[in-house]
Amino acid sequence: MDVFSPKERLLRVLRKEGTDRPPVICPGGMMNAAVVEVMEKNGHTLPAAHHEGGLMGDLAGDVYEQTGFENFGLPFCMTIEAEALGSVVDYGSLGCEPKISREAFSSVGELREEPPGIIQKNRRAEAVINAVHRLSKQYPDVPVIGSVSGPLSTAASIVDPMTFLKELRRDKEGAHRVLDYVTDRLIEYAKLIAENGAAVISIADPTATGEILGPRLFGEYALPCINRIADAVHVLGLPVIVHICGELRMVRDGLAALRGDALSVDAFVNLGALKREAGIETTMGNLSTYMLEFGNPEKISAAAGGLFKNDVDIFAPACGLSTSTPLANITAFTGAVKDTEAL
Repeated sequence: MDVFSPKERLLRVLRKEGTDRPPVICPGGMMNAAVVEVMEKNGHTLPAAHHEGGLMGDLAGDVYEQTGFENFGLPFCMTIEAEALGSVVDYGSLGCEPKISREAFSSVGELREEPPGIIQKNRRAEAVINAVHRLSKQYPDVPVIGSVSGPLSTAASIVDPMTFLKELRRDKEGAHRVLDYVTDRLIEYAKLIAENGAAVISIADPTATGEILGPRLFGEYALPCINRIADAVHVLGLPVIVHICGELRMVRDGLAALRGDALSVDAFVNLGALKREAGIETTMGNLSTYMLEFGNPEKISAAAGGLFKNDVDIFAPACGLSTSTPLANITAFTGAVKDTEAL
């Protein structure tokens, strides 16, 4: 029998306190579990649920009830911030997540700054705030995780990404201006989510991978911007999860300087080694989403046992789940974590 509620268990882990077992979560944003099989059971579907707070909350509730993940994860994409800052979004379909169809600017030099408060005026951001508020009141023992797109990823979603990545080297002044602007707006959005009942803020920044940036640019751009968001959230008393995609060897020396309360990583990163070699206290992850989609429940349960051996603190998918992931595979994962004696 569980000793702690899902919310208390997750918060205790993030505070470096003891628990009965690791939590198993899917934080939303780029890592959400609104798979087709879940949506078809209750009729709360995307893309409609990207736009309306009640429907978004209903779908988050379906995910919680059906998958075994011990949280509500909102929103179901990572395009809201970029849309609010001027980019055009294709909202996708039942089986296809939203994507940026046209960035607001072709280069950093074209940046036109929107005033403070612009994100909260976006209809989809308003839906997230409403869903967070409703779920936090309705389910006080279940953590609502508000997922915020990371600063590098948001910047590369409002400026043509190939140009932006080149301008990190060629136009440092312009790149810093874009990132400072984006980070300011993300802090406002994260504060809104926190103030409306989120228990945890997750910052997912797949563009901040060491494979793209390398150690110098990671230290110059990603680290200070992510830390600014984390610091602002900490002032409100909430913990922060940071997700970085890709191979981390090139930026390993900088990871310990991240001021998140847990680090989430890709499937091919050895979390045990990350703790030992990079000084990361609290790790999260990192079950392969490929395995979740194409594996079978027996292999998935065995893989969960491997994560236990690596002393993982928070169990979660390693990256974004495919919408075609079988529900039986997801519940095999979450069930294995909860049934620790079987591992």
